Amino acid sequence: MGIESLARPEIVAMKPYSSARKEAPGEGILLNANESPWPLLEDSGLNRYPDPQPAELVSRLADLYGVPRESVLVTRGSDEGIDLLTRVFCRAGQDAILQCPPTFGMYKIAAQTQGAEIISVPRSGAAFALDKRALLGAVEQDRRIKVIFLTSPNNPTGDLVGKEFLQQLLDAAQNRAIVVVDEAYAEFCQQPSAAGMVDDHENLVILRTMSKAWAAAGLRCGAVLAQPSVIALLRRVIAPYPLPSPVVALALRMLESAVLEKQQHLMSEVSANKEFLLRQLESREFIRNIIPGEANFVLIQVDNADELLTHCAEHGVIIRGFPADPSLQEYIRISVGSQSDIATLGGVLDEWEKTV
Repeated sequence: MGIESLARPEIVAMKPYSSARKEAPGEGILLNANESPWPLLEDSGLNRYPDPQPAELVSRLADLYGVPRESVLVTRGSDEGIDLLTRVFCRAGQDAILQCPPTFGMYKIAAQTQGAEIISVPRSGAAFALDKRALLGAVEQDRRIKVIFLTSPNNPTGDLVGKEFLQQLLDAAQNRAIVVVDEAYAEFCQQPSAAGMVDDHENLVILRTMSKAWAAAGLRCGAVLAQPSVIALLRRVIAPYPLPSPVVALALRMLESAVLEKQQHLMSEVSANKEFLLRQLESREFIRNIIPGEANFVLIQVDNADELLTHCAEHGVIIRGFPADPSLQEYIRISVGSQSDIATLGGVLDEWEKTV
């Protein structure tokens, strides 16, 4: 049974939109796409449509993530990948996604937009551990589930999905659902990417992004890694030109050797700064629990979270609360900033301590 049996039949039957740039390369005298013959900004090339899947960018991302080029789909950040997967595999009113909250909120939004059901297997305990037994049980019992979303490291708890459990889940989901591992924060941990398992599992999809460890959140450049059969299904519904030409050019610059060296230095700095942040947080009486995780943030449990958020904001330090999530009412997520940022936060927390 192939992956197409899990996809929506109408998507499988679709012929993807065939854009002018897809049908013919952007070379020669271009009179096929109703473009302007010249740009208003000199030497910008903005009068021409970009390549739908720029070959050089696809190739560099394939090398970076250790997969064949045929297994890469370039997207507008990870969010577009989440949306595409939900639209391809979930029929409105019939199929469902599975998520493990607290986790990244876009899985739920994508399902709601598509009209798919949302099945949640909540994390448990003080550290919000993944409930592996309940997760496997839900997959085995509920045939509506077509897409399983996991985040590794998870946002906001920072814990990892181990290879052994992922293999169990892939086996349980075989011919039932696809397993999506969102690795937006993978560069911050020591565990190898699950991308190495893609060749052996047609129902495994990996999401990557340049927003976090590549210091390029404003670029909106991500990638879906999966077997070519899955990539082909996603290409049926992706926008004709997902990445603008300036984004492609900047992404290619980001992947040059000089920037690769800077990125490694950034990872070292973030690691050191995270230790500094943890030292700023430890031994504070108003913090009841610290969940360090494996990403570029720390989750803390505090009394009076709303008041602390307001106090920090009034002193120019913005940290993240979760007022819409009942399971995280007492929790605050703090991103790893610069040494100066963290020192300032420490001073603001000193002032808070005097009031509680």
